[in-house]
Amino acid sequence: MSPVAISLLMLAFTNRFLALAALVRNLHAAYRERPDELLYGQIRNLRTRLDLIRWMQVFGIASLLLCVFSMSLIYVGSTGAAEVVFGLGLVLMIASLALSIWEIQISVRALNLRLSDIGRSEPGRPPKA
Repeated sequence: MSPVAISLLMLAFTNRFLALAALVRNLHAAYRERPDELLYGQIRNLRTRLDLIRWMQVFGIASLLLCVFSMSLIYVGSTGAAEVVFGLGLVLMIASLALSIWEIQISVRALNLRLSDIGRSEPGRPPKA
């Protein structure tokens, strides 16, 4: 995986984190004003998603570090060690991407739950009362 691709992934992970952080702040303030079970459930869901994003970032950064270390090992002539380190870096990147898929699934479920009170109707028409 190229350093540019890894940089773009890390940027995407960071943007997701920042968007969730803003949402957590808003929901926290709303919960303080008016404690509500629905808000509490949303905050709990966001806490899980934030944890996943943190680990996505940790694994992604560790992967990048191992890839750089692997290049250093190639430079000094330790190709066998470089292959092992690079392989570990790939495994960490796979873990990071798998966590990303998991976080996206949680996000989609949360959005579907949020939209469930609207119901299904024809496009352009409000739901029947």
